[in-house]
Amino acid sequence: MVKEIPLDLYTKTNFECSKLITSRYSTSFTLGIRTLAKKYHDPIYAIYGFVRYADEIVDTFHDHNKQDLLNRFKADTYQAIDEGISLNPVLHTFQFVVNRYKISYDLIDAFLYSMEMDLELTRCNQIDYEKYIYGSAEVVGLMCLKVFCEGDDAFYQKLENPARSLGAAFQKVNFLRDMKSDFQERGRVYFPGLDLSQFGSDVKQAIEKDIQKDFDDAYKGIIQLPYGARFGVYMAYVYYVKLFNKIKRSPAQAVMTSRIRIPDNVKILLLVQSWFKHKFNFI
Repeated sequence: MVKEIPLDLYTKTNFECSKLITSRYSTSFTLGIRTLAKKYHDPIYAIYGFVRYADEIVDTFHDHNKQDLLNRFKADTYQAIDEGISLNPVLHTFQFVVNRYKISYDLIDAFLYSMEMDLELTRCNQIDYEKYIYGSAEVVGLMCLKVFCEGDDAFYQKLENPARSLGAAFQKVNFLRDMKSDFQERGRVYFPGLDLSQFGSDVKQAIEKDIQKDFDDAYKGIIQLPYGARFGVYMAYVYYVKLFNKIKRSPAQAVMTSRIRIPDNVKILLLVQSWFKHKFNFI
């Protein structure tokens, strides 16, 4: 188990900043964190804040030199981890979590590399596709898993592959949902070798078959998570499966021309249903 460390006022305030960033950028993710045991809240807020700001650099700051900003962010990240402090609230809380839960540099390197890929990426081959999904999604899940396992390396290794599968499934669903905006607004096509002019039911079904396998493999790990983490992760899984099934029922043309969503009232229903399954151990 990870030893509890009393927080000074500076660190407490910085964690409040990470929480605020999460609530401003993602109501769904904020709700998901609230379903976790309280001890996980601050660490997961810190991870989200770090990931969110890195993504903001590559996707939003069009009037600035993104490469310079990302290089600076990357250097500041490693300096914060090495020194155990930062005057950047996002990096201070992130370094605290990295050092406390022994999150490896390999995971951080892979994430930042995927962000750098986004600066130039327009088309993916299979190798780029796998590297990008690993760095942008799978390692984020692994960082969270480090928190959930609280220093139990054997438990972490047992759940590592299912956690990677869950991150991959989420990202691939995002790719399908956002195909229109990714191409029109950013010029990106993530699925390897995909010609959007030839995107039909056969190609769509092949992609969906791959995603379904990821979801199936991920579920095997979710049911083994610590009780305090299981409901929150299961809730995210249920939401994405619902979105995925809605995409599967939609024709290829609809995926290309609109962004498929889950209405808020359905999200609330999913939350209630998932809570009952968790409460009575039906997961």
